[in-house]
Amino acid sequence: MKLNRRELLAQTGLLAATAKWASAAAPAKGSSSILAKSDFPIAESQTYLNCAGWHPTPAASARAMKAYVDFKNTGQIDGRNTDSSTPVPEMFARVTRSKEVKELFAKLVNAKPTEIAYAQSTMAGESVVIEGLGLPRGGGNVVTDALHFEGSLYAYRELEKQGVEVRIAQPRDGRVEIRDMEKLVDKKTRLVAVSLVSFINGFKQDIKAVSDLAHAHGAYAYADIIQAAGCIPVNLHETGVDCAACGSYKWLMGDMGLGFLYVREDLQGKIVKSTQHGWKQYRDFEYHMFPGDPPAAAPFTYQRLPEAAGYYELGTIANSITAGLWVSLQIIQKLGVENIRAHTKPLTDRLQKELPAMGYAPMTPPDNPTPIVAFIVKDPDATIAKLKKANVTAKVVHHQLRISPSVFNDQQDIDKLLNALA
Repeated sequence: MKLNRRELLAQTGLLAATAKWASAAAPAKGSSSILAKSDFPIAESQTYLNCAGWHPTPAASARAMKAYVDFKNTGQIDGRNTDSSTPVPEMFARVTRSKEVKELFAKLVNAKPTEIAYAQSTMAGESVVIEGLGLPRGGGNVVTDALHFEGSLYAYRELEKQGVEVRIAQPRDGRVEIRDMEKLVDKKTRLVAVSLVSFINGFKQDIKAVSDLAHAHGAYAYADIIQAAGCIPVNLHETGVDCAACGSYKWLMGDMGLGFLYVREDLQGKIVKSTQHGWKQYRDFEYHMFPGDPPAAAPFTYQRLPEAAGYYELGTIANSITAGLWVSLQIIQKLGVENIRAHTKPLTDRLQKELPAMGYAPMTPPDNPTPIVAFIVKDPDATIAKLKKANVTAKVVHHQLRISPSVFNDQQDIDKLLNALA
C-alpha cells in the first residue's frame, strides 16, 4: 500500500482537524518509501536508520504538539479563544485527546482501553508489575532471557538482593529457544519476563509460548513491547500475556516521557496490586465539610475508576506527547503495521544478505520478522567514523552495529549505508 499525505489524512479524518498542522506532501518521484521524507524532516538532512533508538516524529504530529503549546501560550484552540466558562480539564482534553490516544493504542495492540494505563516509560510500567506482584516479598524466582532490555535485567538482579532468584536463558545464534526457558521455569516461578522484540538484535520472541509456559506453572507473563508496537503486528489478547509495557518514542512515533501499561482486566488490583496512589485513579471526588456541600458521614467521598487507570496511573501526563500521538497513531493504523513491515522487509533482507559478505557477521536470525537487524563490527571507532563521514545514522555500540529502517526509508538509503561501510 502506498498513500501520500493528503490521501492518508483524508481517509483517517485528520485532514480538517490538522489543517493548521500539516501540509500535503507526496513521496519524492522515484522514492519507494511509504511516506515522503518531508514528512520526517530529519530524513531530508541525513540518512536516518536508527528508528529502534528513537523514531523521528512525523511533521503532522509535531504540529499537533505545537498546537498544544500554542494553546498554553495563547489560550486559543485552532485560532479561536476558548470559552471562559469551559472547565480547564475539558479544554485540555480538546487539544491533547488523551482518552482517544489510549483507545487508539489499545486497538493497535488488541486490548481493551480499560486494560491500558498511561506510564512514564516502558521500565516504569514493568516496575509497576514487579511491585504489584509483590516480587520483592515471598521469594520464588523470576525467569527472563539475556536479550531482554538491559534496564530490566538490572532491575531483576537488584531483586536478588531481596531474596528473589533470577534465572536467565542464554541466546543461541541470535535467538532464545523456548526449550531453554522450559528448563528454568518451575512451580516456584512467579514471573516470566521477556521482550517481545529484543532491542539488541531484533529477535522476536514467541510470546504465546512464553505465556503458556508461565501459566502452566502458575506464574505470570510480562512482555516489553516497545520494539514491536507500531512496526509489527501485536495481539496481546491472542498471546495470553498478562502484562505489557511500551514507551512511545520508538515505533509509535511519539516522544520520551510517556508510554502505556497493559494489565489484563481480571488481574487489576487483585493479582497486580495498586502500590502507589494518585488523583488519576478516581472520579466524582466530593467534599462534605464546607458550606453548601451535600451531607455525608465522611469529610469527602470518591469513586475509584474500575479500570487500569484506577490502579496504576498517578498524576499528570505529558499532554504535548498525547497531542502528537493522537496524530501518529492514526497514521500508523491507517498504513497498517503489516504494510509497514512489508515495506521495511526488503531493506532488512538486503542488509542481511550483503553486510555479511562485507565482513559484518550477523547477530539477527535470518528469518526474523522485525525491522531491526544487527551485526558484529571488528572496529567500532572506524565504523562510527565511516558512518559520520557519509552522514548516515545507525547505532554502533561496543562491537555491535544495529540498523532499523522505517516508513520513510528506501533502497537509496541502504545504498548509502553500504557504500559508507564498503
